[in-house]
Amino acid sequence: MKLCLPIILSISLGTTFYAYAETNLKVSQTDFGGTGLMQMPSGRMAEPGEFNIGASVNDDYHQYTASIQLMSWLESTVRYTRVPDLYFSDDPEYSGDNLYTDKGIDFKIRLWQEGYWLPETSVGVRDFGGTGLFDGEFVAATKRFGNLDVTLGVGWGYLGQRGNVANPFCKANDEYCSRQGDYKGTGGSVDFERWFKGPAAIYGGFEYQTPYDPLRLKVEYDGNDYSQDFPVTRGGKDLTPHTPWNIGLNYRLGDWGDAKVSYQRGDTLTLGFNIYTNFNHMSATWRDEPKQEINEQAIENTEWNKVAKQIETNAGYHNNTIYVDGDTVIVSGEQKKYRDREEALDRTAAILSNNTNPNIRVFKVVEQTDGMNLKQTAIDKEKYLEAANYLSTEATVKDSFVDTEPEHSDNTSVADTRDRWSYGVEPVLNQAIGGPEAFYLYSLGMNLNSDYWLTDNIELGGSVYVNFIDNYDKFNYVDYSPHVRNYATPRVRTMFRAYVHDNPVRLNHLQLTWFEQPLEEVYTQMYGGYLEMMFAGIGGEVLYRPMNRNWAIGFDANLVSQREPDSWFGVYNEDFFYYDSYNPNDCGAEPWKCQGYVLNKGTTGHLTGYYMPQWAMFEDTLFKVSAGKFLGGDVGARVDFSKQFKSGVIVGAYATFTDLTAEEYGEGSYNKGFYISIPLDIMTIKPSTNRTQISWQPITRDGGQMLNKQHYLFEKTDARSPWYQKPSSTK
Repeated sequence: MKLCLPIILSISLGTTFYAYAETNLKVSQTDFGGTGLMQMPSGRMAEPGEFNIGASVNDDYHQYTASIQLMSWLESTVRYTRVPDLYFSDDPEYSGDNLYTDKGIDFKIRLWQEGYWLPETSVGVRDFGGTGLFDGEFVAATKRFGNLDVTLGVGWGYLGQRGNVANPFCKANDEYCSRQGDYKGTGGSVDFERWFKGPAAIYGGFEYQTPYDPLRLKVEYDGNDYSQDFPVTRGGKDLTPHTPWNIGLNYRLGDWGDAKVSYQRGDTLTLGFNIYTNFNHMSATWRDEPKQEINEQAIENTEWNKVAKQIETNAGYHNNTIYVDGDTVIVSGEQKKYRDREEALDRTAAILSNNTNPNIRVFKVVEQTDGMNLKQTAIDKEKYLEAANYLSTEATVKDSFVDTEPEHSDNTSVADTRDRWSYGVEPVLNQAIGGPEAFYLYSLGMNLNSDYWLTDNIELGGSVYVNFIDNYDKFNYVDYSPHVRNYATPRVRTMFRAYVHDNPVRLNHLQLTWFEQPLEEVYTQMYGGYLEMMFAGIGGEVLYRPMNRNWAIGFDANLVSQREPDSWFGVYNEDFFYYDSYNPNDCGAEPWKCQGYVLNKGTTGHLTGYYMPQWAMFEDTLFKVSAGKFLGGDVGARVDFSKQFKSGVIVGAYATFTDLTAEEYGEGSYNKGFYISIPLDIMTIKPSTNRTQISWQPITRDGGQMLNKQHYLFEKTDARSPWYQKPSSTK
């Protein structure tokens, strides 16, 4: 019996923060206008992997940002701007006293790096996925002169409202002379038609590194006259600048954060704060059992059960089985300890070298998962010992490893460490940011998990969810609300309040899963039961994944029914139900006021392509495209892009486009979200292959929603061409 206790919530406690600092002048991607300290963006980029969370507050706006330098040439920012004097809506039953919140995404692309003569130059777009209230485009060039960093740029939209220069594109085409005043759909769409149109403005400024190392001075000329800001157009507030000049101070707090203060427009004091880390630099110190020293003693009778235990604890191959076939020892098991598979193979070879006689000439290690063989590595014992004992200046341990397709073995095992039952406790945090009812919606609880393997590849698994605390009572979608006034889709996700807040202890899932490998490069799973908190049903997935290739393709299909929130085992048997205390005769011509539309029975499934580019511009990235039918019956595709940094941290985003119109989907226009996947061993003192994921989405709607499966074959078969468990640089 094994106890599994992933410490998911420890991410907020165990991360070491780093800040990017250059000689003389210290700059980051958010220093010059990135988080609201100042207004105008620079052309400068940060070091790849830099991540920061920032906040700035003044009388007009409260702004919160999260920025990531994904590539050396690409910066991306998620931005939330709250307006203190304005509510989200005029209906207190809908949004209460929640402040108006604008959600936006920014990106900046470097055109060329700084040289002896040339400035570092970038082009960027702000709020390209928002409501257009703060959208703007710019081209900025930044050049360093000793301790002085000077920026000159041209802005459009929110960044160019001052209009102190003619729009250069207007001279080429008249359609660039004016800018569309409203946004498409219900917000959240990308309005390409607005880009680089309308008034333009020259802006600029400088950043000075003072003799006192932590302190920097900033001065800028603002390209916005604030005549079209939301507090002006909707709230009637006067934001007319007394001066176009802004001035600010930045104080570096060690190597982990900045405190900022600025005086803007001649009458506005702004306070800001940022914390930094770099996903390429994050590291941990492990208290790990050392690799065995090579002793090459003569072994007459090997204690194979002892060897199997050593391989499990020292090399990380759990549930391992050992076979002997002539001059070859074959070890089959699932890697649970090392993201760096070469480390695991090296340790396994050392253990086998110390516990086998000279007649054994080859070690074979077969990595498995759930009874399926993924990859076999053959290790020549003589070559391994030559490299491990430094008998050759040219030979390396890696040279003795040869990856091949796993071979079928009919030999009888001489040792087996398989354990059929496991259980564990998993903290769970669900969150949505920027919703109408509350800026931050959350639930915090835990899953009590248990799994039993009936055979090597048939699993019976289940979990009970216990909710500790949430604020889902603010989410009023259970009753009538002005979110959506149609039956475009059943309520496949927006009933989460009923599942969590109204039923704090419930069966999360109970599922029987059969894994199988019908062909060398084909992996399958069939499953049935209570598949997730909101859906029961049956389904299956097939994945084609060639060895050591940077692509794979899979297909899944499911027949599902929506579970009743008030029942552990019940499902809806009709498409509509009446809310509590409602009289059906009062529905009239607006049935959504008293009637809920759910998914009695339905199908969902997708064809998914996975691609890991081998291009320098997109190093260590993964593209996933899933096309098919979603839970709500809408048809379309989800595009998912993620980037992995040297520490193993993965940052990703997705967007889902279906045949629903923006009005049918509701606020936000389409489904989208962001996530960070973190290897636990950069926060703990032990190596591990486990991960935790923090995800958030701007708003929850029913369109573009996918089934939350318990197992994903692409993750399960990672050893075929490592993505999630790439070698760690944190040893």
